[in-house]
Amino acid sequence: QVQLVESGGGSVQPGGSLRLSCVASGFTLGYYAIAWFRRAPGKEREGVSCISPSDFSTYYTDSVKGRFTISRDNAKNTVYLQMNSLKPEDTAVYYCAADVPRCWPTPRGYWGQGIQVTVSS
Repeated sequence: QVQLVESGGGSVQPGGSLRLSCVASGFTLGYYAIAWFRRAPGKEREGVSCISPSDFSTYYTDSVKGRFTISRDNAKNTVYLQMNSLKPEDTAVYYCAADVPRCWPTPRGYWGQGIQVTVSS
């Protein structure tokens, strides 16, 4: 059974940090581009970051550049999103997604159920 399971979300104050994890099962993560998307209340889904399967090239939306870092551990079938200097506007449900052959995953790829990240004082 193919699954992507996110963890590491929660509530944090502005300026704080969180690390999201996405564990894949049922397929070999190493062959897939993996991305993190988010959907904030009342807004469209947004691609946050993506990492390619081959050369590990990374991509970030402008609003998170310098604050977020995506990485992957193919041996653990896991992708991470380190989020630093969090801002209230980062509040959203975060999803990981996997697809071939390159960034960015499409709706036909594999998607997780999402995890809430709330940044508030």
